[in-house]
Amino acid sequence: MKIKTIGVEDYLNVWEHDAKWDIAQSTIDSLTMEEILAISDEEGAHFYDRLNKEKMNYGWIDGSQEFREEVASLYQHVDPANVLQMNGGTGANLNAIMALVEPGDHVIAEYPTYQPLYDLPEALGADVDHWVIHEEDDWQPRIDELKKLIRKDTKLICINNASNPLGTCIPRDLLEEIVEVAKSVGAWILADEVFFPVEDTDQYVSVVDLYDKGVATNSISKRYSVPAARVGWTVSNAELADQMRHLRDYTMICAGVFNDALATLVLRNRDAILDRNRAIIQKNRAIVQEWIDHEPRVSWIPPKGVSVSYIRLDIPEDDEKFCLDILKDEGVLLVPGSRFDLPKGARLGYCAKEETLRTGLGILSDYLKKKFD
Repeated sequence: MKIKTIGVEDYLNVWEHDAKWDIAQSTIDSLTMEEILAISDEEGAHFYDRLNKEKMNYGWIDGSQEFREEVASLYQHVDPANVLQMNGGTGANLNAIMALVEPGDHVIAEYPTYQPLYDLPEALGADVDHWVIHEEDDWQPRIDELKKLIRKDTKLICINNASNPLGTCIPRDLLEEIVEVAKSVGAWILADEVFFPVEDTDQYVSVVDLYDKGVATNSISKRYSVPAARVGWTVSNAELADQMRHLRDYTMICAGVFNDALATLVLRNRDAILDRNRAIIQKNRAIVQEWIDHEPRVSWIPPKGVSVSYIRLDIPEDDEKFCLDILKDEGVLLVPGSRFDLPKGARLGYCAKEETLRTGLGILSDYLKKKFD
């Protein structure tokens, strides 16, 4: 199978360890184990005592019953039996797409956004059409354009809700329209919901709560701030869950006892974690907005309760050259927008620690003035 390199991962693999001021990452300021245990109160206080008595074996193939019940409770109509633990959101997307896509299938994918959602189906031999998002529409796709792309034989529609790197979300009314289009031809919808918003949550809904042929992927990496666990999941109907079970025997087997326990602990205490993360988003977004208001070469469409954002750079050079120059000269890490097929910009991971964010933005301003003014 020939498959393209994931632009953002390739860039970070090479350059992220050279950064002094990392304002490129997509996670909401990652929690330490000490913070997780403190948030978890009594259960956290006994977490290691319990694990000290556990054998570090393979654990549960689908994920423990406790884990699957916690995940199911995030949705309105999900049977825990149809929750499958995966190796992060990456593994969730891989298994879902492998289960759904065969050579010659027609796939429609929101574009540009998280690259595997269109490049994986293409690598598997699908005929992939891009459903293009529009900056003038606040980076939203247009439903009339989806209707023009849909075919009687369309197998799958892939969407990213919320978008990495743009931080924009598909509201419930638009998602309902997408579902109606899919229903008209019996197509599946895969929604990567790893960045599902933590603000105004009543305006958004998971695809699995609207459509039996919807599959949602998610993880504890981004909105729950624990990427180190490498635990994600798929939620689907029983038919697709059974197909993905077979694939998991090839792709991961299981997450393991420790990671399952950590993920379950995080999800049980999600309200406290989301309160913390909502406060980080709101404070840091205001910091960036104030900075942008005084920075003539930078603009953005503010993210909506999501930890990633995309900034437009009004610069007379390639964005990758600029991002590499500022990293090498000043130690500031940004991901070039061209790595997401969004040139003349960069992914700004604005949910870093406040000191890192303020310092990185200050250096970025000085660098823009020095190079271009």
